[in-house]
Amino acid sequence: MTTAYSFSSQLYIDGHRTDGDSEASLVVRNPATEELIAEVPQSSLTDVRRAVEAARRAFDEGPWPRLKPAERAAVLLRMAEEMERRLPDLVAVNIAEAGSVRPLAESLQTRVPVAHLRDMAERVMPAFAWERPMQPTVAPGIGISQGVLRREAFGVCALISAYNFPFFLSMMKVIPALAAGCTAVLKPAPATPLESLLIGDFADAAGLPPGVLNIVTGDIEAGRELTTHPMVDLVSFTGSDTVGRTVYAQAAASLKKVVLELGGKSASIVRADADLDGAVRSALAGITTHAGQGCSLLTRTLVHESVHDELVARLSKGLAAVRVGDPADPATTMGPLISEAQRDKVEKLIRVGEEEGARIVHGGKRPPGLDRGHFMEPTLFTGVDNGMTIARTEFFGPVGVVIPFATDEEAVLIANDSPYGLAGAVWSADTVAAHQIASRIRAGGVTINGGSAGVNPRAAFGGYKQSGLGREWGEFGLDEYLQTKTVSWAAR
Repeated sequence: MTTAYSFSSQLYIDGHRTDGDSEASLVVRNPATEELIAEVPQSSLTDVRRAVEAARRAFDEGPWPRLKPAERAAVLLRMAEEMERRLPDLVAVNIAEAGSVRPLAESLQTRVPVAHLRDMAERVMPAFAWERPMQPTVAPGIGISQGVLRREAFGVCALISAYNFPFFLSMMKVIPALAAGCTAVLKPAPATPLESLLIGDFADAAGLPPGVLNIVTGDIEAGRELTTHPMVDLVSFTGSDTVGRTVYAQAAASLKKVVLELGGKSASIVRADADLDGAVRSALAGITTHAGQGCSLLTRTLVHESVHDELVARLSKGLAAVRVGDPADPATTMGPLISEAQRDKVEKLIRVGEEEGARIVHGGKRPPGLDRGHFMEPTLFTGVDNGMTIARTEFFGPVGVVIPFATDEEAVLIANDSPYGLAGAVWSADTVAAHQIASRIRAGGVTINGGSAGVNPRAAFGGYKQSGLGREWGEFGLDEYLQTKTVSWAAR
């Protein structure tokens, strides 16, 4: 099919493009139109093993782990420059394969990960304590013990990404892995492989040594091969908590290090003195951003009972103004879900909510007139108890719930009464009270009155409880891909 952009549809193994050994292919379709975008090779297990072996050779024998951090940073900056040159392609592919509306495609999906890459090379790597001296210690009768603490690359990394933010999520793994001096095999989600396959072009343009970064496709079998392969030292996975537990179990047999960025059912606490305009905008974003396909989106709105009805009325009005449709149309403000299967899951959960007694005040069905594409109306439930399925299960779709509370104590209890702990928010004119509440929310990140602008690379991203293990972004992400070695000697 003819497109207005270019992309690479081959695997990337040991510095070369290849169709692989399998005759099977992955079909990539536009979720808004259901049209064919591309067919890419389906990696065989042989392809995956070749990629792991290439990464192992590149780590054990190649120059990458032994380069100075400044030398690796220079390569990463060249990658960033090539990404910036190819941003129009990245944006176009993202709109087509992931269904992002253009403002999202041009920001979080593409420009933000490039900014994170530059931040790693320009700020984090030069200032990072790659080696530091230990304080000399006197050992009576033996001498003076002294030495250094070294931070060294963990090894070969399996990086398994998700479909909702394909380039962003892949880069949040590739950036720290390469910065640390690791080598890697990246496997994007089968529904959205194109943006991740493009990273191979950027690696070539930057002069990344062969085998340092390899990109394969596939689903369950490919993932299992990566999580169990004896040559893999670390596994980083983004996806559902259900699959995350499987990844964790598979990696446990060989005691691989595991970093997991999983799901969420994040709560926004709106106190009686809150700026309702801001709180409503935040709640709208939690429901409609990328059609609700975001793990850290705020999908539980906990609102003080005195302003409950006003917030619901404003939020319903805001949802009515959302224009659902093809994200290629500039007038569209919310695009499709990724697949028919995902829409079916969302619809089933909506029916469960009705059966449990919750009330739909907006949406709840497929938009009229959109017969092609995986679209859903943005949906809002009230009359929700936190014990209901729809208050505890991640929809990964454009659905939000509103739950009233009477006291701050009750709000915190409701927010924490969840198997997840990825994100949270507090809205209040009393910033001292808001900070106290935020400190009690068991989540990896909490914003107050909307937080700071953008996705700050100086922040640490990750969750508590079943939202995952470890942290991503900046120096916190880099730390996950490093081992600590003690080198000591005695001075007599």
